[in-house]
Amino acid sequence: MPDPRVERYADLLLDNCLRVQPGWQVLVWGYPQARPLLEAVLRGLAQRDAYPLLRLTFGGGLVYHREWLRHASLDRLAEPAPIDVHALDNCDALLAVAAPENTRDGSDVASERTAAVSAAYRRSTERVNASDFPWVMCWYPTPALAQDAGMTLTAFEDFLYGAVLLDWAAEHARLSRFAALFDAADEVRVVGAGTDLRLSLRGRRMEVDAGMGNIPGGEFFGCPVEDSAEGTISFDEFPQLRDGRQLRGVRLRFAAGRVVDASADAEEDFLIRTLDTDEGARRIGELGIGCNPGITRYMGNVYFDEKIDGSVHVALGFGFADLGGTNESAIHWDLVKDLRGGGRIELDGRVVQEGGKWVI
Repeated sequence: MPDPRVERYADLLLDNCLRVQPGWQVLVWGYPQARPLLEAVLRGLAQRDAYPLLRLTFGGGLVYHREWLRHASLDRLAEPAPIDVHALDNCDALLAVAAPENTRDGSDVASERTAAVSAAYRRSTERVNASDFPWVMCWYPTPALAQDAGMTLTAFEDFLYGAVLLDWAAEHARLSRFAALFDAADEVRVVGAGTDLRLSLRGRRMEVDAGMGNIPGGEFFGCPVEDSAEGTISFDEFPQLRDGRQLRGVRLRFAAGRVVDASADAEEDFLIRTLDTDEGARRIGELGIGCNPGITRYMGNVYFDEKIDGSVHVALGFGFADLGGTNESAIHWDLVKDLRGGGRIELDGRVVQEGGKWVI
């Protein structure tokens, strides 16, 4: 029998996240494994009198396919396809559904290839990064995702829908109260195991993601002043993920906003290469606070893990212009720190969260 949660999921994406209007051209990107959700989305677009522009991939990113990325020349990778650029520049909304068959696919691709494609499409994807139009990226449950999470597929389905089919209006009101405290503060201090990091938010604001951009939502985030990061942060609680790789024991030291020392217990060479992608890759483009009540454990998927209730994440790389961010980079890499084991967050010297629990 069809799972009724899939239809509810599609309605959430089209109405709450995108607010689709008649006549819109909606770029719909996804994997074949997500067919039930993709077909529900296509039905929903028909009901809303909108056009679907369907793009399927067997693995890869929004503007490339993994096999092409492996074999194309570097010169070709560095030049964007004009039709892709036109679609990204002119679509009215974007809906992307990730449903990987193998979450490690692509880990054998040289980082310079991924960086070349990211740089080629940077201007077009900045439209997404700047939130200049409605977009949402979401997940459909697959055996690979369930396996990464250490769950059966049925258990993972229950977890995923429990994290996304929330009362997002109530969640927005709850998270907005916490975000307002950060808006009023000049300095954020994050303290935890191997961690004492200070960042300035002076003149910046936090954005609440309650069922809007990425699904699952359940965070608020902003762009710290680019030269303000001072101190250290250690990501020892669980692996950090990028391009199909697992980096364990990542440690970063910042001075004047820039990573000046970095190490890892596994994949350290890859960490350093990523930091050397460009000048902006060593600066923080985002500080996020995870608050999703349905996400209470590590899943091995950063789009879920950055929303863990009681976590923080910093993203190395580009910031968001609509939030005052000015850092530019070809990367945006979220690294997640779990504070539930005794960490705390201070705002201008006042403790507002301790052990992952709000104390205000």
